[in-house]
Formats: sequence, C-alpha cells, structure tokens
Amino acid sequence: MKKILIVDDQQGIRLLLNEVFKKEGYETYLAANGLEAIHFIENIMIDCMLLDMKIPGMNGIEILQHMHEMGQKMPIIMMTAYGEVALVEQAKSLGVIHYFTKPFDIFEVRNTVNNLFKD
Repeated sequence: MKKILIVDDQQGIRLLLNEVFKKEGYETYLAANGLEAIHFIENIMIDCMLLDMKIPGMNGIEILQHMHEMGQKMPIIMMTAYGEVALVEQAKSLGVIHYFTKPFDIFEVRNTVNNLFKD
C-alpha cells in the first residue's frame, strides 16, 4: 500500500484529502505543520507528499530544503493559495513535480496522484 503524507494547516483540507486517498486505497498520514511533517518524513517511508506552502512553524520551502539536506526523495505535489511564480519555481528546483492553486479540483488532485503510481 502506497503511503501519502498530507501537509496542510487547514483541518478541512487535510480531512478531505485523507478521505479521498483512503477510498483510493492509500495509507495516509496527516500533518498540520512543518514539524509534524518532518517527523513523518524521518520515521516513515513516504511514497508521495501533498504539501501546502504556507503553514505555521516551517513553510513548504523550508520543509523541502530539510528533505533535500536529508537526501529524501519522493514525488511532491505542492498546494498553494498564492500563484507566486518565484515560489513555484523555487519549489520545483527542490523536487516539486506538480502544483495546484487553491481552491483546487479534488478530482484533478486524485487523478494526478493516481497517475504517479500507475505501472
């Protein structure tokens, strides 16, 4: 079973994504902030991460930089309420493979993740 880490400070988004990906057959882990995300990344072999860029404690870029320093590699899908081009480019340089602007189409997010794991 593939493991997905959902990192977002908005509980409603975490719960929505959790429900969708559990129904799709994924094992999900939820983090409300950067420190929780790092804890999961350091202790569990995560297959994919959905990462909000604006979260308390440690923003998405800082999480990506920490992962890079740890040598962690996984597909990362970024979620942001801001269409900041510079932020998106910096995130892509740190391993983000796709991004969605909030509010996003949940079916598009689901299909993007499912396509990552197609054999």
